[in-house]
Amino acid sequence: MAESKSVVMAALIANGAIAILKFVGFLLTGSAAMLSETYHSISDTGNQVFLLIGLRYGGREADRRHPFGYGKAQFFYAFLVSVFLFGIAGWESAKHGFNALMGHGGGHGGGEAVEFLWLSFQPPGFDPILVNYTVLLLGIAFESWAFKKAYAGMKTQIEDNDWSGMREAFRKTSDVTTLTALTEDTIALLGLGLALAGVFLEQQTGDPIYDAIAALLIGIMLMGFAVALAWENKRLILGESLPADEERKLRAVVEDRAEVERIVDFRTVYFGPERIVVSTDVEFAPGFQGGDLDAIITEIEDEMKATNKSVRTVYLEPEI
Repeated sequence: MAESKSVVMAALIANGAIAILKFVGFLLTGSAAMLSETYHSISDTGNQVFLLIGLRYGGREADRRHPFGYGKAQFFYAFLVSVFLFGIAGWESAKHGFNALMGHGGGHGGGEAVEFLWLSFQPPGFDPILVNYTVLLLGIAFESWAFKKAYAGMKTQIEDNDWSGMREAFRKTSDVTTLTALTEDTIALLGLGLALAGVFLEQQTGDPIYDAIAALLIGIMLMGFAVALAWENKRLILGESLPADEERKLRAVVEDRAEVERIVDFRTVYFGPERIVVSTDVEFAPGFQGGDLDAIITEIEDEMKATNKSVRTVYLEPEI
């Protein structure tokens, strides 16, 4: 949890600073891509606040109303982040880019109002393109720092769980806070790259259509990532079991015991990041009962927890 919190705090500081830089850049240049990136960073900053709330709320101890703890709160708040990433950052960015694109083609994109706004903030004799480059390059520097923190957190999980790489981690991790921060940082860097390309092409050609296209692509990219993130959080909110290969390892702990005749039922479920509950009904071989059986059950539970450190609770019911 401490590592997840440091990842989110790094992203919060970076996104807050970048949002301010981008908005100042928009006021000084009137760039559609810069405004789209401002929406993106404002949304990201708010999202980090939601993730921090989820971390704090999800860390509460179990009580009578929530006997398995509040860990699923992190899944809920991470899901909210994906919705806001889609609705605010993605949709608003795409809409603004589309309007700017239509305005370029002679439609009504609200260009006159934007032009009046940014011209009023421009000091005499100043080159707007330098502001765009400065803001975007500083944004890349800030975001790279946050990305490095999030990537290190996810890499630690990959090594601890012996996963093959990021793709497997994205499918299997229950630490949605670090996953969300890493996803946001990744698309933030991609968005900054698109915005930089749009500004560069506009400078080289003198055609503002490239800036508008960059803004539209940023919005579409954000909405696509938001949908993927929402899907990953949905599986955990609904109470997904462990991946099949991880569950087989826990089943093997029971099946490999000489005292076990067969497994009648075996279930696992996530009740929070790295909080797994295992429930199993086991038929033991004849001759094991009473104190012997209690000792065997305790050994099996301890071995499961040693096999997977995320296993917090085991309910093993002997069947007659």
